[in-house]
Amino acid sequence: MNILVACDSFKDALAADGVCRAIARGLARAHPGWSVTEMPLSDGGEGLLDVLRAPLDLHWIEGPVVDALGRPVTGRYGLSADGLTCVVEMADASGLQRLTLAERDPRKASTFGTGLQLADAKARGARRAILAIGGSATNDAGIGAAAALGWKFLDSAGRELPPDGGHMAQVARIVAAPPPFEDVQVLCDVTNPLFGPRGAAWIYGRQKGGDDAVLAELDDGLKHIADVVKTQLGRDVAGTPGAGAAGGLGYGAMVFMNAQLRRGIEIVLDLTGFDAAARNADLIVTGEGHLDGQSAQGKLIQGLCGRSQGTPVIALCGKLSATPDQIAAIGLKAAYSINKEERPLAEMLANTAANLERTAAGLML
Repeated sequence: MNILVACDSFKDALAADGVCRAIARGLARAHPGWSVTEMPLSDGGEGLLDVLRAPLDLHWIEGPVVDALGRPVTGRYGLSADGLTCVVEMADASGLQRLTLAERDPRKASTFGTGLQLADAKARGARRAILAIGGSATNDAGIGAAAALGWKFLDSAGRELPPDGGHMAQVARIVAAPPPFEDVQVLCDVTNPLFGPRGAAWIYGRQKGGDDAVLAELDDGLKHIADVVKTQLGRDVAGTPGAGAAGGLGYGAMVFMNAQLRRGIEIVLDLTGFDAAARNADLIVTGEGHLDGQSAQGKLIQGLCGRSQGTPVIALCGKLSATPDQIAAIGLKAAYSINKEERPLAEMLANTAANLERTAAGLML
């Protein structure tokens, strides 16, 4: 029997490769004659670089960049062995994890550091870019990243503006730069437009440090940028689903990099060769930290089930609150909790690997 173990990380507990390894150990212990293939996955968020390291033969490029507030930091991105494809996680340079709660201010934050990483990859000869845009600290419509790639944003007097959220409303003229790459794929799993009640500022700006007055200012700035871009560049993509992702970096990537927005899981499944592996498997075992009704709304397991090539899929999870109907709607044959009883969260997290292995070994397949 051929088993494909294809899992994302269990947040705060175990990386994707660790999840796959634990499940594979349990299956091998219970069924030593079976063939078990491990395929760590990501939906485009945390851990993407590690998941794509083998499929794209990535090596790490480390060097000086700046964080969302412009402070010098050391960043990392991946570059393929042939030097033609770079993989950048915008959260590495421009993410919330680099800021304390007291430091968060989306008016001052910029994606400039992410742009520096893209510019470095371009200078090294990369022609294609994969950009993951989760976890941002920014709300600048991507003008920071664009500025690092050679674009200029000028006020009414012709002075160059700082490319951050607080200066969007002052942009009067945009000076374009050539497209940085032949192809840019942006991993984006949200559908928010750039501005408005469901836009970048009002939906995501509060967690980045903005109050109501700041969010209103930012929303006006996002709309202003869209108006200037439409007038001067002839691009009108502010309403595109995903334009509001990462404080508008989804929008900026489309306008300033000619990028395509794609679901993260779809790109990862393409690059890891999942379809062929699924066709050759008799069963797929996947997993998620918490399997609930929202798991049918574009998350990794739902995307994986949609590409299972008819192979049945079961899931192991840290917490199972999805109903049988919801489990079926996701596309799963079955789902199992790895925790026999409710325990303190820290204890359950610490025992994730052991519980995955035990549960996998006890599956009645």
